[in-house]
Amino acid sequence: MSPFTTCLWFDGNAAEAAEFYVSVFADLPGGARITGTEHYPEGGHLPAGTVLTVNFEIAGQRFLALNGGPVFSFSEAVSLQVPCRDQAEIDHYWAALLADGGQESQCGWLKDRFGFSWQVVPDGPIFRAEDSPETNARVNTALMAMRKIDLAALDAARRGDDA
Repeated sequence: MSPFTTCLWFDGNAAEAAEFYVSVFADLPGGARITGTEHYPEGGHLPAGTVLTVNFEIAGQRFLALNGGPVFSFSEAVSLQVPCRDQAEIDHYWAALLADGGQESQCGWLKDRFGFSWQVVPDGPIFRAEDSPETNARVNTALMAMRKIDLAALDAARRGDDA
């Protein structure tokens, strides 16, 4: 069986979105690149020569950006997680994905300027099995008040600090 390819449906801006995603994640191991572009033929539902699809890869994961029109739009029901090693990485991807019109949400979630949802999160667990229920409740309270995840604030909540 071939690996899965994630198809993202756009309304006329598939090429712009693919180029944006490739630029945001170019520094990941394995890189990011456009691997192919197809255009609508004569008789398609968009003018001939308009971008139909853009194939791209991010860190070896395959994606297809499809210019399918206004029929479908993104929702938070589907998102991609960006697991980050540290606060600097969280800050970097948060800012990059919000650039030029993205929208912050809660608990590390955001929508980029194309309306696609991302979770910019630590690469380890936020809640730890070895922590007491009271500790995890403090961490949860801190997390629910955040937009971008603040690792220092989560650690302070874990310790019971007032900070």
